[in-house]
Amino acid sequence: MKKIAIAMLFAGSTLLMADAAATYAKCAGCHGTNGEKVALGKSAVITGQDAAKTVEQLNGYKAGTLNQHGMGGLMKGQVASLDDAAIKELADYIAAMK
Repeated sequence: MKKIAIAMLFAGSTLLMADAAATYAKCAGCHGTNGEKVALGKSAVITGQDAAKTVEQLNGYKAGTLNQHGMGGLMKGQVASLDDAAIKELADYIAAMK
């Protein structure tokens, strides 16, 4: 029974990472496949960025209270459909990028 529970835990983690990867796919056009690009020549590289910082920034963009590098409007549209859980998963995904 213990092995089944552990297998389910890992399977759940894999599914969450797959969801985050799918969510990140719409970010890759500007930020790069691994967050390595300076988006539109304006943003910082986000590869490995601290998850708490990413959550704070994405929530700021979503609320319309953050406009770093004049990208507030564009980013607000990108994150508008994300709920808190999706933002956290995405932030963790970005933090794990190498």
